[in-house]
Amino acid sequence: MRSQKSDDLVFVYGKSDDGKSYDVLRQRGEAIEAGRVRPLDEGKPIHGEVVRLKARQDSPMLFDVEVHHDTRASTGGPAKVASDQYRRGWESIWAKAPSKHSLN
Repeated sequence: MRSQKSDDLVFVYGKSDDGKSYDVLRQRGEAIEAGRVRPLDEGKPIHGEVVRLKARQDSPMLFDVEVHHDTRASTGGPAKVASDQYRRGWESIWAKAPSKHSLN
């Protein structure tokens, strides 16, 4: 048994028609939220949080939540949608060529 209980819990109460996601109630501290959990799929966007659910021995439908990543958290700036290598390539193709006139 665990010596310390989490204050971030998920209760699973339903399954989607396709069987790939579950309807849940989540308690974080005093707040209770309704939501849905689904597995990560490669190539598909992530909405919300990436969590790991740890089953409790005393209740098969109750899980402790461990947050691994929160996509809603602010990064302090716009999303980085291009790599540095992409930007260098873009500049090499589209940057203005230096003027060819002399100073004298």
